[in-house]
Amino acid sequence: MAERVISVSGAPYDGHSREAALESAASLGFTHFEPVFIKRYTEPFDETAFIPSEMTSWRSALKSSGLSCHAMSSHIDLGFEDSVEVFTGRMAFAAAIGAKVIATNAAARQREATFRRNVEIILRRAEAFNIVVGLENPGDGSDSLINTARDGISLVEEFGSPFLKLNYDAANTASHRPDMDDLAGDGILALPESAHAHIKDVRETDEGWFFCDIGDGKVGCERLLAAIAKLDSLPVSIELPLRLHRNRQAQPVRRQDPVPLSTIEDSLARSLKVVRRALNDNQ
Repeated sequence: MAERVISVSGAPYDGHSREAALESAASLGFTHFEPVFIKRYTEPFDETAFIPSEMTSWRSALKSSGLSCHAMSSHIDLGFEDSVEVFTGRMAFAAAIGAKVIATNAAARQREATFRRNVEIILRRAEAFNIVVGLENPGDGSDSLINTARDGISLVEEFGSPFLKLNYDAANTASHRPDMDDLAGDGILALPESAHAHIKDVRETDEGWFFCDIGDGKVGCERLLAAIAKLDSLPVSIELPLRLHRNRQAQPVRRQDPVPLSTIEDSLARSLKVVRRALNDNQ
């Protein structure tokens, strides 16, 4: 049986330096780090974040920390006219730092025709980079090509490419489709077509949805993880964007100040323990 990869997302470390994040992740016992480039989700960036010198810098930082990269999150809407060019640069970057999976959103339903044209090109390039595109369900309440697991399964099956799979996130569905009762069940449904899964938990309040330690929210992570445990080596990433919450309109809201590193580490340490226990990972 292949060893399962358990990454930590860079999302919890929003506002802290890359070096501080990598050092912290390694100290907690993680072996893999998932860089995150999502607008409105983390610190602002532009496409210069993906130039060759940045590839070299990331490779060096990862090596120094003793961590590897299996997945990268770099969400865009693949239905715009310039999405092929933009996403090609991001795939090249992800592959260069060792990633085997790059997570992105699919597209707004209104851009479906352009999405389909673009994905045909993107998949040829993904094959050249030997990287899997993991389509992730959004959390913003919009009408996406992937609103539920069934949408994602249908889309992936239609293209029938080993380079197009799902990176399903059951916690996103909490704010995206608040009327869905069985979040874990929806996530489990997506697993057979998934190349990777984000694991996070969320609490719902009058002010919106707030991310919390895995097992302390409404997702049903223990049940989801029990299903993942039966899939031998499906890689997962613990993604706890503690600086962020979603308001009642499901829009992301970032705190003005970064979350203290000690708070991040406490939450990640507890969450990693829950995930390892559920996945029978004895590291």
